[in-house]
Amino acid sequence: MLATRAVQSSLRRLAVQPSSRTVLSKWASPAAIATNAHLVQRRQVQTVSGDPNANSELIKQRLARPVSPHISIYRFSHWYASGFHRITGILLSGGFYLYMAAYAAAPSLGWQIGSASLAAGFGAWPIAAKIATKFAVASPFVYHCVNGLRHLTWDTGKMFSLTMVKRTEVLTVVTALVGALTLAFI
Repeated sequence: MLATRAVQSSLRRLAVQPSSRTVLSKWASPAAIATNAHLVQRRQVQTVSGDPNANSELIKQRLARPVSPHISIYRFSHWYASGFHRITGILLSGGFYLYMAAYAAAPSLGWQIGSASLAAGFGAWPIAAKIATKFAVASPFVYHCVNGLRHLTWDTGKMFSLTMVKRTEVLTVVTALVGALTLAFI
């Protein structure tokens, strides 16, 4: 794999460099070509002397520029849907990676976290605990899925007016709640 990368990098550099500078590259190794060890390159250093007060105008302009808007200037209803979308994505992927790491380590630690043992353990819980757990697990999945469809719709340039954004926020939350409750009671 490393040798393939060195050869590909060498070929790319040869294709980009002018032929007058690559006369020695016929006999150079691919590693030398990849690191430019076969070329002697020199760059001329230029120094510019100037007035130290020349940048004072730039400094004044930078101080007069507005500060980049922060999330605190927006109302809660304008950013919570996208914020929760990111949070649920992080929770879902983090939970997935934790479970997969535990599943991989389970045989050496003597844990039983396969689907059969989890289903048997979950089946012994009371009904209220089952529904609450299913709702807690299903709600980030459903919300992230529904809000992801909303964001994909925005990527097409549709429903991006302020009124449609507000409507789709409410529709997203209601749909996510109904979907999570449906999955919890199944």
